[in-house]
Amino acid sequence: MNLALFDLDHTLIPFDSGMAWTQFLVSAGVLPDSAESQYLSYCRQYVAGTLDIHAMHQASVAPLAPFPRALLAQWGREFELRMAPRVPDARRALVQRHLDAGDLCAIVTATSRFIAEPFARLFGVPHLVATEPATVDGTADGALTGAIAGLPCYREHKLARVERWLEQRTPGGLHGFAQSWFYSDSASDLPLLAAVSHPVAVRPDERLHAHALRAGWPVLN
Repeated sequence: MNLALFDLDHTLIPFDSGMAWTQFLVSAGVLPDSAESQYLSYCRQYVAGTLDIHAMHQASVAPLAPFPRALLAQWGREFELRMAPRVPDARRALVQRHLDAGDLCAIVTATSRFIAEPFARLFGVPHLVATEPATVDGTADGALTGAIAGLPCYREHKLARVERWLEQRTPGGLHGFAQSWFYSDSASDLPLLAAVSHPVAVRPDERLHAHALRAGWPVLN
């Protein structure tokens, strides 16, 4: 069996899932209009390499703490329907090729799990390694606190999270696969890209594009 890993934002989808989720909740009257500009500020920090992901997660998730998880799940299903037309056919086909080949497939994203899950369903990807939201009682269905549980699935931690996930499934981690792919748009994912046998830059940012050209990695635009 081979391994295929996919970043989400600006890789499988040509937009930011967190911004789409924020806009969805603003349009539903759940969040104030100011939430969109606040999230955009965090996006700019991400591009600049100055993002504090814990602060971003707190600002995005804490306002949802008063709502029951069943209601969040309902919003997730509605969000999934809203996002379905925005998923590119070419990216669906890319994922499907790996699924049809029998590869172990996972979306690996810094996005909070409950935002990323609708996209995992849309792509038919059975596994998701994402930033986990902390809950009051430590259970998966508990009330949200706004904090992150464990390591965020971000930068060098993304590689650590993937290795931990693989330890539960196959001996040898990433090195236990004859071939492994990771598709990403961001230089922040260089640690994981460098760890697989087939790194692929997808609509890469300037830094990743330059690195990919130097290293001879394929670039998808």
